[in-house]
Amino acid sequence: MASKFFDAVLFDMDGLTINSEPQWLEAEIELTAPFGYQWTLEDQAHCLGGPLSKVGQYMSDLCNGAESGQWFHASIIELMAKKVGKHAVFMPGAKDLIQNLNLAGIPLALVSASPRVIVDAALSHVQPIPFKTTISSDDVKVTKPDPEGYLKAAQFLGADIRNCLILEDSATGVQAARASGARVIAVPHLVKIEPDFQTKVVHSLEELSVDFLQELYINW
Repeated sequence: MASKFFDAVLFDMDGLTINSEPQWLEAEIELTAPFGYQWTLEDQAHCLGGPLSKVGQYMSDLCNGAESGQWFHASIIELMAKKVGKHAVFMPGAKDLIQNLNLAGIPLALVSASPRVIVDAALSHVQPIPFKTTISSDDVKVTKPDPEGYLKAAQFLGADIRNCLILEDSATGVQAARASGARVIAVPHLVKIEPDFQTKVVHSLEELSVDFLQELYINW
C-alpha cells in the first residue's frame, strides 16, 4: 500500500456496515404498538443514530408514559439483540470494501452507538471479524454524538485521528465523527447530511474502493 493513505478507517455499524435499520424499525413498531402508538418513518429518522437512552425516553413520551424511558431502552436492546442474532447482512458495498482494505493492510475498527450485546449479535454473522477493535456504547463513558468512541478506536490502533477516515450514515454519527477531528464520508439515508470541508457525501459504499479512497486522500 502506498504511504499516502489514511492511518485507519473506522466504520459505524447500524445502517452503514450492517443492514439493521429495517430491524430497528420493526422493533420500534413492535414495542410501541401495544400502547396504541403507530411508529412512523419520521420517528425512526428522529432516533437514527441514537443514543438509545434518548430513543427510550422518546418512545415513552409517545406512549404517554405507559412505561418508563428506561423500560423502553432495555426492551429495545433485548429485542434488537434477538433480531440481529438471528439475521444480519452487510450493507451494499460494505463487505467488499472491508475485505479490500484488509488486503491493503489498512487498520480497521468498528465504532457503534449500540450496546455490546447488539454489536456481538450482529458480528456473530461476520467471521472472521475483520476489525482490529470494536467499540460499543458500553465501552465508552459517553456515546455518540460524543467522539469518545472514535478517539478510543484510533488510540487502540495507534493512529492519528486527524489522519483517519470515518464512515457514517446518521446525523448523530457524523456529528461524533466531525468532533473527533477525522475526515468523514457520510452515506446518509432518511436524514440529509450536507458536505463540508471535513465531510464528503456518497450514496452508497459501493462507490468506494481502495483506489478511490487513496485518490481522495491525496486530493482532499
